[in-house]
Amino acid sequence: MAQNFDDGKIEAIEEFQSPDKLYNGLIQRVRKYHPSDDITLIEKAYNQAYEAHEGQTRKSGEPYIIHPLCVSIILADLEMDKETIAAGLLHDVVEDTICTKEEIEKWFGADVALLVDGVTKLTALQLTTDNTNKTQEQIDMQAANLRKMFLAMAKDIRVILIKLADRLHNMRTLGHMPPEKQQRIAQETLDIYSPIAGRLGISRIKVELDDLSLKYLKPDVYRDLAEKVAVRKSERERYVEEICENVRKNIEAAGIKGEVNGRVKHFFSIYKKMRNQNKTLDQIYDLFAIRIIVSTVKDCYAALGVIHELYKPIPGRFKDYIAMPKPNMYQSLHTTLIGQTGQPFEIQIRTYDMHRAAEYGIAAHWKYKEASDGKKAENGEEEKLIWLRQILEWQQDLSDNQEFMSLLKSDLNLFSEDVYCFTPTGEVKNLPAGSTPIDFAYSIHSAVGNKMIGAKVNGKLVPIDYKIQNGDRIEVVTSQNSKGPSRDWLSIARSTSTKNKINQWFRHELKEENITKGKELLIEYCKSKGLDYFAIAKPEFQNLVTKKYGFREWDAVLAAVGHGGLKEGQIINKILELSDKDHKRNITDEEVLAAVAESNVTPQVSGSDNAIIVKGVHDVAVRFSKCCNPVPGDDICGFVTRGRGVSIHRRDCINVIKMQEEDRTRLIEARWQSDSAQGGGKYAATIKIFANNRSGLLADVSRALTEKDIDIISMNTRTSKQGLATMETSFQVSSRDQLRDIVDKIRQIDSVIDIERTTG
Repeated sequence: MAQNFDDGKIEAIEEFQSPDKLYNGLIQRVRKYHPSDDITLIEKAYNQAYEAHEGQTRKSGEPYIIHPLCVSIILADLEMDKETIAAGLLHDVVEDTICTKEEIEKWFGADVALLVDGVTKLTALQLTTDNTNKTQEQIDMQAANLRKMFLAMAKDIRVILIKLADRLHNMRTLGHMPPEKQQRIAQETLDIYSPIAGRLGISRIKVELDDLSLKYLKPDVYRDLAEKVAVRKSERERYVEEICENVRKNIEAAGIKGEVNGRVKHFFSIYKKMRNQNKTLDQIYDLFAIRIIVSTVKDCYAALGVIHELYKPIPGRFKDYIAMPKPNMYQSLHTTLIGQTGQPFEIQIRTYDMHRAAEYGIAAHWKYKEASDGKKAENGEEEKLIWLRQILEWQQDLSDNQEFMSLLKSDLNLFSEDVYCFTPTGEVKNLPAGSTPIDFAYSIHSAVGNKMIGAKVNGKLVPIDYKIQNGDRIEVVTSQNSKGPSRDWLSIARSTSTKNKINQWFRHELKEENITKGKELLIEYCKSKGLDYFAIAKPEFQNLVTKKYGFREWDAVLAAVGHGGLKEGQIINKILELSDKDHKRNITDEEVLAAVAESNVTPQVSGSDNAIIVKGVHDVAVRFSKCCNPVPGDDICGFVTRGRGVSIHRRDCINVIKMQEEDRTRLIEARWQSDSAQGGGKYAATIKIFANNRSGLLADVSRALTEKDIDIISMNTRTSKQGLATMETSFQVSSRDQLRDIVDKIRQIDSVIDIERTTG
């Protein structure tokens, strides 16, 4: 038996080593586990990467080739196959050099090229599940990026293993980056990459990613933990060694062969416990764990019996992950005991195979177990990828990106706990803590959940909001006469996946009703904006909007608007945006001129406010351009737009002055009605004030506007390094004369240098 202190991390590589020394270290690692002596592929990849990155350096100042070498060493520590090691060496050559995917495939084969291409695409993605203060467009982009990442993982899971190794080395060298980049990368690591490492069961990477993320996201917390844990380190190690020695003697006496070692829990695990239990470090007793590794499952339970004879177990703190593995297929026996000094500690008991699976997770699949025939292990990773297949199914089912992001964040939740229960046939179900019979029913199948009318727990009827406990035996009561789930279930269900399935039922059952309602909402919105829905919602624009929001057909978009998943203004504005882009193709200069010529009669009054007289098209909607904000008294012209009537501009508007010749054919005459020019209505105007910056300047300008009884719409101020303040303010006036009066008033303010009206 052996004892040592194991922090569960992959050994960090010393910085600023020479590339040749690192390469030799890589080859030594590969030879330790790989049965074949042929390293030609790795050697060729190293030479290509060295040549491609020659002359490039990292932020630390060291040659860039150091990074792919360190990534490959991490992959070798995970005992990956040669193709993955080669791809690790080459993972940046396509992005950072002139080397192409086709050249990689020609030189190294399709397998390596696929891996390099997958990692290159992942590198370009900005990934985070935090949607706080994000616009819908930003959420859509994040969702699209995450969807791409999971699809890349589905093609070949080794892509994400290389990316995890890449992220681990980047986190180890993050100290060379500026603080804001450190924070962004650390948050992304904690949100996405660390949970994925956990889901894939690779604790050796997850442990370090967690700790390094904490180091940069909460440096004060990290330093404080490091200092306090180090204070009694030698005393703690002596205590752990005493327990290990005692355990070792007793399991040997029981005829059980194995290893015993102790380890201090990593900082993020301690921080998580402090945060979840609202405790200080002094109140966290089990800072370390003892691990017993034996040969067989039978020995695991035998060792557990010996341990419970030696030390008093704490009730409720025993977990059997051998009989009921975690979702990532982690297996061990966990028990918390009271030592002779009264201090609690944890013991984990597992077999060697379980230990390897816990440390390397899905990466263990690529270890070459045969002697030298080069054959890989059997496909034993399928169960670990159930969650990935589930995410891919969500991608097919979910059209709402907000919902997808919420579901994904819930599934990757770092702080989630699980509850284990049983079906009537004894099958184990793993659900989020706080789950109800509704969650259980939908975890079996959507059809079971949709037909559920009640549930029994351990043979007794329970309400549907009952919180499932570990070990409960659940039986779902269904009826073919059930009308389906209730909307109240959405507030009772714990799992986001369950809520999604319930929402899907409502969307499907009420689809026709939602389509009709969605179309009505779009038509009503268009009427309120003076638009003709049937004129602008052309099939080509419908198709583009459908693709933009990830739907399969236009009816699905209408249904989404109907049930509130999308806003009607969101859809119409996108159609108008597409229409404007398509304007030159759809409307020719001749068509516009013809329309104006045909109406070359008495000018018509247009627009709901009856303030503008335009020449050209009868009864057309009129709107005022926001680029120059014309007011009564300004010299104006009209511009015929596609689908939105005529926009009114000032003739000195920069957009009119710089208009291309072909667009000028769409300019038409327009003038104010005589009574409008005298004022009466309210019109937006924007001015820029240039002044020497001083205290109270903003208050003086605001006071001047208030004294003139002016409604301020917005006010933005910026100051240059030279002390020049630029104040852009928008407000409402009734005429050009009133605007001139306001400008004259502001010019009298001390420090004001000049005022100009915005012209686009």
